[in-house]
Amino acid sequence: MKILIILTSHDRIGDSERKTGLWFEELTTPYYMFRDAGAELDIASVAGGQVPVDPHSIEEAGKNAASVDRFLADAAAMAKITSSPAIANVRADDYDAVFLPGGHGTMWDMPDNVTLGALLSDAWAKGKVVAAVCHGPAGLVSAKDQAGQPLVSGRTVSAFTNEEEEMAGLTQQVPFLLETRIRDLGAHYESGPAFQPFARRDGKLVTGQNPQSSEEVARLVLEAVRG
Repeated sequence: MKILIILTSHDRIGDSERKTGLWFEELTTPYYMFRDAGAELDIASVAGGQVPVDPHSIEEAGKNAASVDRFLADAAAMAKITSSPAIANVRADDYDAVFLPGGHGTMWDMPDNVTLGALLSDAWAKGKVVAAVCHGPAGLVSAKDQAGQPLVSGRTVSAFTNEEEEMAGLTQQVPFLLETRIRDLGAHYESGPAFQPFARRDGKLVTGQNPQSSEEVARLVLEAVRG
């Protein structure tokens, strides 16, 4: 079992000075669930190189999710996000699944990325599992199915809700509202209560609503790969 994890390279809320990037736990919890299940893992990023991590997603040791502290202390894992290859240098053929963690950075460098859209479209056409959590589904926006339609069209999808964006105070700062865009693309959008775990699997498409959903998304990815 081999899984590719694709991360954002965007480190600011728009053109502001507010730092963002990857929401760390959305990477770390699935990373260890995959690895502990025997998967071989590669991490790539949109632009390659150092992956920006949202500073709000890391606290002092002992106050983080266990997977965050584990990753921070794992030299091999940290090396994967210090010098990641760019998505232009990876191929869907080499993997059983492609997984997109979130963080607000994804809202800027993933939705209109032609390289990412092509990679995910190719993965889907070749029967790979495609998965994303929280703002990670922003990367699905440009992906197409074999008929040339939006990958999410007609499929059950979850993602960060408009309500959660408002609660985060970023409704006016993000380039678009992810729930609205996913709905506009024709998805059967589903969600649960704000900031509570919620994930859905539609065949080989797995999506989750928010950071709290990362564990369930990882479980469903493993189920889909094995299935």
